[in-house]
Amino acid sequence: MEKQTSNTTRKQLSGTVVSDKMMKTVTVLVNRFVKHPKYGKFMNISKKYKAHDEEGTYKMGDKVTIEECRPISKDKSFKVIGKQSA
Repeated sequence: MEKQTSNTTRKQLSGTVVSDKMMKTVTVLVNRFVKHPKYGKFMNISKKYKAHDEEGTYKMGDKVTIEECRPISKDKSFKVIGKQSA
């Protein structure tokens, strides 16, 4: 019996690093511009995600891309995959 591999795409988000004070973790602020499902008004939605940064290379103010991964801790389920080009 061969092992099944899933072809699910992982969620990728882009945002700004707002905190780098934790070890191996950065907090990324992701802004989205979405339309309200019922009323149709466009809104800015902001959410902070904790992302894994193994080497500690990303600092406050960096524009980064984060990708969904397996849970690393209680509230850390994303990893930083790179800096965005300016």
